Amino acid sequence: MHRTPTHLHDVRLPRWLLPADWPLVHGLPALAQLEMAHGRITALTPAMPQPQQQQATPQAWQLHGALALPGFVDAHVHLDKTFTLPRIPHIVPGLLGAIEAMMADREGWTHEDVRQRADRALQWAWEAGSTRLRTHVDWWEADRVPVAWPVLGELAQDWRGRIRLERVSLMRLAFYEDAQQADALARRVAASGPDALLGGFVHTSHWNEAGLRQLLLAAQRHGLDVDLHVDEELEPSAHGLATIARLLGEIGFEGRVVCGHVCALAAQDEATALRTLDAVARAPITLVSLPATNLLLQDAVTGRTPRQRGLTLVKEARERGIPLLLASDNVQDPFCRLGSYDPVDALATGALVGQLPEPFDTWSESLCRADWLERAPAATQAPSLIGAPADLVLLCDADAHGFPSRAARRVVLREGALAHGTPPPAWRGPQA
Repeated sequence: MHRTPTHLHDVRLPRWLLPADWPLVHGLPALAQLEMAHGRITALTPAMPQPQQQQATPQAWQLHGALALPGFVDAHVHLDKTFTLPRIPHIVPGLLGAIEAMMADREGWTHEDVRQRADRALQWAWEAGSTRLRTHVDWWEADRVPVAWPVLGELAQDWRGRIRLERVSLMRLAFYEDAQQADALARRVAASGPDALLGGFVHTSHWNEAGLRQLLLAAQRHGLDVDLHVDEELEPSAHGLATIARLLGEIGFEGRVVCGHVCALAAQDEATALRTLDAVARAPITLVSLPATNLLLQDAVTGRTPRQRGLTLVKEARERGIPLLLASDNVQDPFCRLGSYDPVDALATGALVGQLPEPFDTWSESLCRADWLERAPAATQAPSLIGAPADLVLLCDADAHGFPSRAARRVVLREGALAHGTPPPAWRGPQA
């Protein structure tokens, strides 16, 4: 079978990725034909009906209705912490217990230790079909660059052309309270390269509005986008997200701010939560939900079944046109003992917990929209496949009704070439 197909016949694409006038068959999007050349998608047309249906050849794959998605973006991970779980003997349930365990383990981190663990994670992400990862990096001393920061910068270079790796400086808001220090931190992050972002931890236990304001002002001065951990708790009084939306308007912030977690929305009364989301819809904010980690950390008490879910208000955010992504977050560390750097797993968890309808046709968008991390995303405008890189994830066994079930076996194309996986025999032509 040719490793660089020129045509994909009878492929099932999600509704959100297709033109508005795409034909329907029994209420569902008709199958598609994709043409590819020079690493890009050159044509997208409805599949021809029988008996004109194209047959597979070595350079034309017949997918028989197999699902396809663009390459994934895993918008919130922690490569510095990943795969540390086996060496941590005891973890107190909950977010603060995980932080305590992690701080003890990080005392033994070395350049080689971080590099080995993070490189393994990137390999898993590559095999899953991700084209872009954004990792937060714990930055515990204001005057000292953490060991993981330059290591992940090196890995970003090593993986360039396969995965775009971005780094976020995860700091306490108190580090930014002094305007001069905030400026120095922003300058240092900006000097790290174009894929570095300013970040912070916004939580009631460390609330500091002055620090939050100075963080945003420093980012504005240095042309940095911002990525924050926000309201990762089920405290109804948490108002980090609402404050960020207000400050962005007051500052006239020109970049993009990504707010991860925002679990507290699910614990607030309906009017308060929806009022906050209305403000977010008017601001340059993208939300990222982390279903697996939030389920494990929120309402966590030893020996007690949790009563509350950690998922934020994903349906209400989507209804307001707010860019919303789902991501892996922590993988096999004190914050989450599970994980595989497969964004489809995040959607599978979110679909069950959030009772999400049409996971393939609607919610798979939350795994693929890398443009929602950019400064001016087109939140409501469907992206065009024509001219886009032929970075595709082909799901061998899944169907649109049961997705994301049976999504483990997949074929990954990068710039139109087979990068990972083995195409099923049914896709192969007679000369293969």
